[in-house]
Amino acid sequence: MSLAPLFVLILLLGMTAVGVWHSRQVKSAEDFALAGRGLGAWALAGTLVATWIGTGSILGNAEMTYKHGVAGYWLPISGVLGMLVLVRLAPLVRGREARTVPELIGQSFGPHVRRLGAVALIAAYLIIVSYQYRAGAAVAERLLGPLDWPGSDVSMWPVACAGFVILYTALAGLMSVAATDNVAGIIIIVGVLLAVPVVWLGWDAAADPLPRVLLEPGGGFGARAWMGMLLPTFLLMLGDANLMQRFLAAKSPNEARRAAWLTLLALLVIESALISLALLGRARLGPDLDNPAHVILVTAFELLPAWMGLALIAAIVSVVISTADSFLLAASNSASLDLLFRTPNVAHQRWHVIGMGLVALGLAYVSDEFFRVALFAYTIYGVTLTPAVVLAIVRPRIPRQAILVGMAAGLGATLYAKQAGWGDEAVLWGLGSNLVALFLLSKGPLARSKTAV
Repeated sequence: MSLAPLFVLILLLGMTAVGVWHSRQVKSAEDFALAGRGLGAWALAGTLVATWIGTGSILGNAEMTYKHGVAGYWLPISGVLGMLVLVRLAPLVRGREARTVPELIGQSFGPHVRRLGAVALIAAYLIIVSYQYRAGAAVAERLLGPLDWPGSDVSMWPVACAGFVILYTALAGLMSVAATDNVAGIIIIVGVLLAVPVVWLGWDAAADPLPRVLLEPGGGFGARAWMGMLLPTFLLMLGDANLMQRFLAAKSPNEARRAAWLTLLALLVIESALISLALLGRARLGPDLDNPAHVILVTAFELLPAWMGLALIAAIVSVVISTADSFLLAASNSASLDLLFRTPNVAHQRWHVIGMGLVALGLAYVSDEFFRVALFAYTIYGVTLTPAVVLAIVRPRIPRQAILVGMAAGLGATLYAKQAGWGDEAVLWGLGSNLVALFLLSKGPLARSKTAV
């Protein structure tokens, strides 16, 4: 693995070169945010896969599988089901002229809904960006060793990772992101699918059997706990601003639908392969990893031939960068377009990327967990925005006040449940509160005539 640092450096320099090249083509805010609405199905599918397969899969789902075994195979179900719904919604999304998800719901339900949606989106997405920085830091520390702040044991690697992500995203927005996401998608598929059979062939099940507890299909969780783990991911996918933004960037509604089908198939294969890799890593590495979330990363360094380990490391680096830049771009676009209510020039958008990226860097030092932090971010977004997004697409005549109160109720209930220590049930309280408010104010006894909000 002595060539690994050089290999990763070449990969990052190549991505930067792509960003610089595409930065010359960015002439307007729409070019920066939506790549000129010119992406075909295969390009869309590549960027959708690279965006969705993030550290939630590489680290979060891997951590869950390392601790609870074959039960990890249930985790991809929520994403696959969410994409199945999006196959139907994608062409409808492309038929809209919005540039962001809050703008999409604001077109139907008014500016207050748009602003509240932007607040929820920015909060959730900056949390997601923050743990991408930490994932990048974990890879860098493995490759190059610790890099601490002078006189402390606080790592500086998240700063280095943030610097690269911010610079790359600010260069050309979605134009550069989409271009390298397609390369990242290929790297992810090749790296992961090559690694699984090699690790499996090197496993002596008789010498290193999986403990019986790791073979329990339910992983020791009850139905409510599984609902708390699967529902946030499903809700995030249904309303995810990154996915919606890419559907909005499609050449046509038909291209958006084709991309959704291609993405669904790719996600089913890749997510299952990552679970398999984490499970095999647990079998061969044993139960004593310092950080269970790093099982796939350790597998790349210790259980694979050098050249194949490099391919898997490249896949992990691609996952981190492609996910971080996508969520950072969505948050910065929403800050400028939805909170400030103006169409900025490209220079302003780049400054917004820098500002949002630095906020996410601060959050990166708050927690070192992956799975639970990811679920919390997904929950904030899903219970606040997803019902409004779906209704804006299929039932845009719902009363505005019902949408606004529902979003506020969902966000408030989720934050209260989290503060109260209700853990996995936070998503149930948040979504339930949103849906009850929607019913009471649109169809139920509290319904009244539609008024401007």
